[in-house]
Amino acid sequence: MNQPPLSPGDADALLFDLGRVVLDIDFDRTLHHWARQAGCEPVLLGQRFLRGELYHQHEKGEISDEAFFAGLRSSLGVELSDAQFVDGWNAIFVGEIPGIKTLLARAAKHLPLYAFSNTNAVHGAYFSVQYAEVLGHFHQIFLSSTIGLRKPDAEAYDHVVQAIGVPAERIVFFDDLDENIRGACERGLKAVRVTSSGDVARALQALGI
Repeated sequence: MNQPPLSPGDADALLFDLGRVVLDIDFDRTLHHWARQAGCEPVLLGQRFLRGELYHQHEKGEISDEAFFAGLRSSLGVELSDAQFVDGWNAIFVGEIPGIKTLLARAAKHLPLYAFSNTNAVHGAYFSVQYAEVLGHFHQIFLSSTIGLRKPDAEAYDHVVQAIGVPAERIVFFDDLDENIRGACERGLKAVRVTSSGDVARALQALGI
């Protein structure tokens, strides 16, 4: 989506997605963990796993973890315990995106930082502890499972912008997915498509940070 280039003074707040922007994730790790526990092939689980209505309901906090895992037992055709599902679910996290901690620390000296992630309560409980240091740079973290709204829905961006308390056009949003970038731009935010921490570094430099 074409946008004017960023310039110094263009932002009053920075808003970051978490997955593949701050925290590196790999869903194959989850599939392999579950497959080992279930005694089947990861590719089979990958074919059966759907990011459909049940998945979205879980990310919006509309159903419990137990209900989500019950749905997975049915759709994946495996008999894993809730604890086994949790362990595999959290295996998705690889670590911090290389270089992002330094960039966030630098940016936080100039502007308030916020995060907005489509995620579920299980992941939120895990990464809030496991990655507390890097996440400590954020003034507030908005999780879809807490606010009941997901990117790229317009209401989700409007909610976050209102909570931040500055005009949408004064917020620069960093995300790895095109659909989320488009959604943000349609609600008036400036947006940066992230493929590596280098994209964040270049945006901060353009902002004079």
